[in-house]
Amino acid sequence: MTTAALQWGGRFAGAADKELLAFGSSLDDDFALAPFDVACSLAHVEALERGAIVRPAQAAALRAALHAVEAEIAGGAFTAYARSLAAEDVHGAIDARVRELAGDAGEWLHAGRSRNDQVATTLLLYVRERAHAAAQRSHALARAFIVRASEELEAQTVVAACTHRQPAQPVLLAFMLVAWSEPFVRAVKRFLDVERSAATSCPLGSAALAGSGLPLEREGAARALGFTSPSRNALDAIGNRDAALDLAHACVRVAVDASRIAEELIAWSAPAYGYVHLGDAASTGSSLMPQKRNPDPFELVRAHAARLVGAYAGALGTLCGLAPSYQRDLQVTKSLAIGIVEDALRILGAFERAWASVAFARERMEGAALEGYTIATDVADAMIADGMPPREAHARVGAQVARAESEGRALDASLDARASIAAKRTRGSTAPADVRDQIHSLKSELATLDLSAQPVLSEVEG
Repeated sequence: MTTAALQWGGRFAGAADKELLAFGSSLDDDFALAPFDVACSLAHVEALERGAIVRPAQAAALRAALHAVEAEIAGGAFTAYARSLAAEDVHGAIDARVRELAGDAGEWLHAGRSRNDQVATTLLLYVRERAHAAAQRSHALARAFIVRASEELEAQTVVAACTHRQPAQPVLLAFMLVAWSEPFVRAVKRFLDVERSAATSCPLGSAALAGSGLPLEREGAARALGFTSPSRNALDAIGNRDAALDLAHACVRVAVDASRIAEELIAWSAPAYGYVHLGDAASTGSSLMPQKRNPDPFELVRAHAARLVGAYAGALGTLCGLAPSYQRDLQVTKSLAIGIVEDALRILGAFERAWASVAFARERMEGAALEGYTIATDVADAMIADGMPPREAHARVGAQVARAESEGRALDASLDARASIAAKRTRGSTAPADVRDQIHSLKSELATLDLSAQPVLSEVEG
C-alpha cells in the first residue's frame, strides 16, 4: 500500500505490516460505493466553502478533480488505479486521486471530516439508490405476475393447489399468480420505506464522533445530498448502520419470496407434474444425459436466497458486541450488507428473465386438478349447508374418500373442478369474479406506488 493511499500515519515511527493492511482492506467490497463517495465529497466541499475553510479557487479545483474522478469511475479506469495503490478502502483511493489531480487544493478535501462520517454518509447514499432500484425490480416482477394472471383468468386455467405438497383444492391458476404477486407488492413498499428513511438524517460533518471544530456548513451539505437535515447526534451518526441493515433485511425478504416461488416452478417443471415448460433461453442440459432440461436459474435463485439469509445473520452478529461508536467491525457489517444488496438485485433480475421463459401446460394442469380427491371439501361444505354438523360432515366425507381410494376410483360427487371454484363465496377466494377484482386491485395499488426517480443531487455544484 502506497503512502499516498493512507489517510493516517504521522504518529507512527514504523510502517504497518503489509499483510495486515491487506487483511484490513475493504477495497473490492467498496467499489459499489465509489460514485456515492464522490457525491459525498462534493457536498463536503460545499460545506468547506460556505464555512470559509477553503477559498473559492480551492473549492473549484476540488470540484474539478472530483468530477474527473467521477468520470474515471464511470469509465472503469478508477478501479485499476485504486488497486494499483492497494488502498485500504475506496474512500482513501478517491482522496489520493483528488490530491494528485487538484495539487495543493487536494490537501484540503479532508478538512473537518473523518472517514467515520464519510463512510456513514456514503453508505446512506448507496442505500437510497439501491433501495430504489430494488423497488423498481420488485415492481416489475409483481407486474409480470399480474400480466400472466390476467391471461390465465381469461383462459380459465384450473390447477390443484397444494398444502404440505399434497393436492388440496382446485383453484384458478390466475388465483395462484395473484398470490405470487402479493409479496412483491409488499417488497416495493418496504424498499420505498427504506429509501425514505435513509434520506432523513445526514451524518456528514459529524467527524470522528464529537463533531468538528471547523465551521462546516452542515445544513447546506445535507440539503445538497437530498437529506432532510443534518444528523442530531454525532456519536450516534457515525456508528449507525440501521438503514443498511434495513435494506439488507428487505433484500433478504424479497429473495426468500422469490425462492419460494422458484421452488414451486422447479417442482412444476418436473415430468411428474409437467405443469411448466421452461424455454431454451432459461434452461440448461446435462454433460452426460442428453434428455435433460434443467431449471437451473430457479435453483440458483433458491440457493442464493439461502446464502443471503446467512449473510444477514452475520451482518447482525457483527453489531452484537459493539459499543455505540465506530469500531472497525463495522467494515465487515458494511461489506456483508453491500454483498446482500448486490446479490438480491441479481436474484430479482435473473428471476424476471427466467420467468419470461415459463409456459404453462394448461391441459395437463386441468387434467390433474381432481387428483387426490380435491373436491372433498366441497362435498363436506354441501352437507354442512344442508344442516349436517361440520364434524359429522368431515368424518363422513373422509370415509367416502377412504373407500374410493381403496377401490381405485373417483369420489362420488356431481362436482367438478370448475364447479368447486365457482362455489366459493368469501371475498379473496378463487372464484373467477373475485380473482378479477384481486387483479384490478393489485394493478391499482402498483400504479399508486411512486417509483419516480429518487432525489437528484442537483444542489451539488456541477
